[in-house]
Amino acid sequence: MKTQQFPFNEKKISESVVVRTFDGNLDEDELIWHRDREDRIVRVIEGNNWGLQLDNQMPSKLIEGKEYFIPKKEWHRVLKGNGKLIIEIKKVS
Repeated sequence: MKTQQFPFNEKKISESVVVRTFDGNLDEDELIWHRDREDRIVRVIEGNNWGLQLDNQMPSKLIEGKEYFIPKKEWHRVLKGNGKLIIEIKKVS
């Protein structure tokens, strides 16, 4: 389901796990700073030169197969790379 307010398609796997796909043609301005209500573990399934930036930190490259922890209420954003990005998000609290 893709909505006007989100720059991704999301597939619900379970109550705590979703898979999100960001299209490589999206406008970089759609990737905004935001916070989430729960801790999350993000695993990169597919992506080329996409990045993740947490508040007051330098951006880091998202690497396929690697997991990233995002604390609840931490400001963060995704940085556009080449092609599409597919991530699995697990809500942990």
